[in-house]
Amino acid sequence: MKIGLVQFNPLVGDIAGNCRKILDFMQRGKAQHLDLMVFPELCLTGYPPEDLLHYPAMYDSVQSALVQIALETDADFAVLVGAPSLNFDAGKPWFNTAWLLAEGQIMGHQHKTLLPTYDVFDEDRHFEPGVERAPLFWKGKALGIAICEDTWNIEPEQPRYHRDVLTEMHAMGMDFIINMTASPYHQGQRKTRMDMARFHALRFQRPFIYVNQVGGHTGLLFDGQSFVMNPRGEIVLQLPFGEEGLWIWDSESSSSPISIQEYNETEALYKTLCMGVSDYFSKNGFKTAVLGLSGGIDSALVACIAADALGPEHVVGVMLPSKYSSDHSIQDSKELAKRLDILLEMLPIADPVNSVEQSLKPHLQNRAADVTEENLQSRMRGLLLMALSNRYGWILLNTTNKSEAAVGYGTLYGDMCGALSILGDLWKTEVYALARWLNREVERIPESILTKAPSAELRPDQKDSDSLPDYALLDAVLQQFVVEGKSPQEIIESGFDATVVERIVLLVNRSEFKRHQMAPVLRVSQRAFGSGRRIPLTFKFPEF
Repeated sequence: MKIGLVQFNPLVGDIAGNCRKILDFMQRGKAQHLDLMVFPELCLTGYPPEDLLHYPAMYDSVQSALVQIALETDADFAVLVGAPSLNFDAGKPWFNTAWLLAEGQIMGHQHKTLLPTYDVFDEDRHFEPGVERAPLFWKGKALGIAICEDTWNIEPEQPRYHRDVLTEMHAMGMDFIINMTASPYHQGQRKTRMDMARFHALRFQRPFIYVNQVGGHTGLLFDGQSFVMNPRGEIVLQLPFGEEGLWIWDSESSSSPISIQEYNETEALYKTLCMGVSDYFSKNGFKTAVLGLSGGIDSALVACIAADALGPEHVVGVMLPSKYSSDHSIQDSKELAKRLDILLEMLPIADPVNSVEQSLKPHLQNRAADVTEENLQSRMRGLLLMALSNRYGWILLNTTNKSEAAVGYGTLYGDMCGALSILGDLWKTEVYALARWLNREVERIPESILTKAPSAELRPDQKDSDSLPDYALLDAVLQQFVVEGKSPQEIIESGFDATVVERIVLLVNRSEFKRHQMAPVLRVSQRAFGSGRRIPLTFKFPEF
């Protein structure tokens, strides 16, 4: 069987537009004399459609699109398309469904059975699990259709779910395992997927066809990297990272393993962040990004990502020096903008901050300067950046990293302003590592930015280390507490100082109100702030 794998980049909710793209791919598939084309999970609506499914017009739009797609099939050419279907019985209103369209009609369907309700996933909110499992048949072949999570019940000693849907289908007979998925990227996920597919290919001795979505959906980033694995667990077709397109696998002639290009996780991470920015802008109709350039590592890395994602002509860097800003920070910002070829503006904040301090004089006088005066500077920067955003329609990019967000080292309505958080899922140590990788051949970020001590420059001679533990120590504790979910006691028992751990945990818990107001974060780890880590805004829990 000649099968086309489509890495598809949908716009969530744009059913008519997604349908047109599907039809375009189908014309290419017909020209290649394909027997079957496979699209990703929920490709017609985009994944995840979330509460758009509440709107009654959704059903009519989906049904109309499925009819259009079906009419373009024939006796020799079929497609598997992911789209929701209504549940007319008791339970949740929808099924997450794979549709087999052929011979000008709907030939069959398979509902998703295992619905993830962890991390960033909340499918149980809208979807009813499918009960019946059976292969779909086309051209004498039994297609074992599994939608994303249906393949992830792979822990033999402690299964995640009570059902093993692939075993159920295997008992009925299947020639291929076809996994239609919308699997978001995070670091290390590629190997995990390969291990999962190999587990099934070997135990069932069947080819495993994995078709994944590509593109950015606000904070969720889909990397594609679809593949075909033979019954021996060897890769026979590997699709590229983050690229939309059609690739073909012939089951009769393409079963030999291929050599896989060495995978660079850091390169994949950088490309994913660029894709997230690019799709956020293109899908929302935005063109130009603006960000504050402080002369520090975070804003420098965001500027590089934005320039590569949007083109330097669509990036504006703004220097906002205060009376505490060092000459080298200003020079570093100028040099960075020159190297990236982005537009650079300068808006000094000393005079407007002085004006605000005069207005607040009755409340500031006779008191030692503290975080109040520091935050005035940060908020003045946010005010000016948002004014430029309003005036020119530029979209402000946030430059806060995950370490700062975790412990609340940021000012609400100041440096935490922005429509999209680019580094909000990268620890500070990861920011440095990614910047050094970016400089591996050409020094795009001035070395002086990489080597100087991090500072907010909101008071004389200020350093981040005045307020926080060393970032290497801080990030190690945060990784265990925030991502791995370990208790403070477990972290202390692993070798960290009790006083340091307790201080960091207290900072994390006291800063939840700030994170609830953060910009959407580009998710690149197993647990990002936002929908991936849902902590009550007000809580008290002894283990914390």
